[in-house]
Formats: sequence, structure tokens, C-alpha cells
Amino acid sequence: MTTPISTTAEAPLNWAALGGVTAALAMFGAAQGLSYPLFSLLMQKQGMSPAMIGLSAAMMPLGLIASAAFVPAAVRLVGARNLAVVCSLAGAICFLLIGYLQDWVAWFIVRFMIGVVINPLYILGEVWALSMAPPSRRGRVMGVFNTLMGMGYATGPLVLTIVGTSGWTPFVVAIVGFIACAIILRMMSNLSGFEEDGQSVGGVMAFAALAPALLFAVLVSAANQQSTYSLLPVFGASHGLPEAVLAAMLTALSMGNILLQIPLGLLAERVGGRTMILFCAAATAACAVLLPMLIETRLIWLVLVVMGAVGYGVYTMALVELGSRFNGSALIAGNAAFALMWGLGGIVGPPSSGMVMQAAGPIGLPVVLASLNVILLGFAFYRMVLRKRTTS
Repeated sequence: MTTPISTTAEAPLNWAALGGVTAALAMFGAAQGLSYPLFSLLMQKQGMSPAMIGLSAAMMPLGLIASAAFVPAAVRLVGARNLAVVCSLAGAICFLLIGYLQDWVAWFIVRFMIGVVINPLYILGEVWALSMAPPSRRGRVMGVFNTLMGMGYATGPLVLTIVGTSGWTPFVVAIVGFIACAIILRMMSNLSGFEEDGQSVGGVMAFAALAPALLFAVLVSAANQQSTYSLLPVFGASHGLPEAVLAAMLTALSMGNILLQIPLGLLAERVGGRTMILFCAAATAACAVLLPMLIETRLIWLVLVVMGAVGYGVYTMALVELGSRFNGSALIAGNAAFALMWGLGGIVGPPSSGMVMQAAGPIGLPVVLASLNVILLGFAFYRMVLRKRTTS
């Protein structure tokens, strides 16, 4: 099910191919990053309640969850590159439909379909990056990949501030992003080689038995990210912080995510992805504990930068560990399982944090974040002990 990856005779890193994949996925990330505030603002203009806007936003992660199990089979059926190109074009068509319909009821369905078609792009982009990275440089490669993906994602809202939400312009920008992704991927000639290697693990559900701690790490990372981005403004507002400061706090989280993934990746090359997952989880828990203590001080900015880095760093380090343990079809199944867990984390995290905050007050957010990461640490240590017992 797994293949040992030798470090004695590494193939050179194909920077051109990796750059092409990253550029294509950054285009797609920018289009998706634009979509979240665009939908929220348009639905708000139509008089929709925050609850309805939140339900609409949940359609995309539901689409991710619904499609995750089918990605490995689709890759075997049509090939990785063909699947990615078709999904990119389908994403462009979805945004064309959204712009044409201008109907929030129809948007529920179309946003679900967007989740379905972008999932293979997430999965295959990460698989390609992991497959191209030599083992000794996998940490920095994934750090660079996720940094550039984060920059592309952050570009979307920035573009929206320039073009506005009126008319067809924002939809055209998103459509062009998806089409550019399809064109770049279609032009590349070496985006295959891992589809058929005889290493079937039986699909996404079977993969869960091989690496449950990695999958739980992904769920926790998703819950960290989406709970923090959704509810940190509520937490800050409860301490009397103005709106401008609340927005700047989210920017600080994003800056940590963008700036520190490469250093974390370099550390992973020295100590291993598994150790770095534990480090990032412990650091996230510590930052959560510091939130209520430092929220009204200048030190909160440092805490937020670090928290943004290590909270998402749990996911980056899980990818590094995945690439070191699996390849071929098993790697595709693993990434599909990661996508499924990311969707589940996004659905479970914010509502759970919100309910605890409603019951216990603002302190509920740091309590949930710290608890999730402490549970991850406990489960990871348990799996380590179990592995040692079974191999001894």
C-alpha cells in the first residue's frame, strides 16, 4: 500500500512543471477567493439574513465532501490532467450561470456544484506538487506551494475591492481565472505518471484505516482556520475593538499563513512532518490560550501572525507526511481523504465554536481551539505508542 521513497538517488526537481501547476492553481485560488465575499455582499444586497448567507456558504464544502470519494475513480477513468482541465472549465460555467441567474435560490445549487468541481483541482494540485518534490526538499516545496496558493486566494478579495460587485465584471474575473487554469494545465505535457501504479488502497474510506491521525490533523486544521476566520471578529468585538481593528486581525492571520509556511516546511525537512504536526498543534493551542490574555495589547498581533501560520501549518505538515509515506494511487486516495476531512472540519468547526461561545461567552472560541489541538496531540501520541507496540 505504501512505497518506500529513497533519498539516495533523487530525481531533480522540475521547477518549470511545478511553477506551471502552482500558477494554474493560484489562478483558480484567486477566483475562489473572490467568490466568498462576492456572494456574501450580493446576498446581503438582496436582503438575505446572515443565517441564509451562512447556509449558502456551506454549500461549497458540502460539494467538496460529496465529490471527494469519487476523485480517485475519476482519475483512473479519464486521467489526472483531463479531469483537472474539465473541472476548471466547469468552474467557469458555474460562475457564468451564477452571473446569469442572479437568483439566490439557484445559487445554493450552483455553489454546491462549484464545490464538486473544484475538489479535484485541490486534490490533484497537491498530488502533483508532492509527486514532483524530491524527498529531501518536500517540506520547502510544499511550503512554497501553499504560500503561493495562499497569495492567490488572498488576491481574490483584493480584486473585488477594485472591480466592485456590480454588473458582470466580478464574474468575468472569476471565469477568466478558471479558464486560465484550464489553459495552463492543458499546455503542460508532464502531468501524469501516478494514476496507474498498482497501489490501490481501496478508496477514500479504506485510506482512513492507514493514516487516521493524519486525517484527524486535517480536520483540526480546517476547524482551526474556519472557526478563527469566522468568529475572531465576534471575539474581538466582545472586547470593544473597532471594526477596522477586527479586519486587521484577520489580515494578520493571513500574513502569518502566507509568510511562515516556507520556514515551517524547512523545519519539516530536518525533523519530519510528523514532529512538525505536533509542534504546530501545540503552538496553536498555546496561541488560543493567549488570545483572551493579550487581546487588548499590542502583543496580540504577534500571536495572530503565529496562530495563522501554525494553524494552517498543521495541514501543510500533514501533506509533507502524506508525501513521505505514500505515492501513486495511494497518494491520490490520501489527498481525496484530506479534502473530505477539510470539508467536515469546515462544517463542524464554526458551528461548534459558535454554540460554545453562545453558551459560555467569548471565551468559548479559544477554549474550542485549544481543546481541539490538545485532543489532536493526545491522539497522535496514542498512535505513536500503538505503532511502536505493533512493530516491536
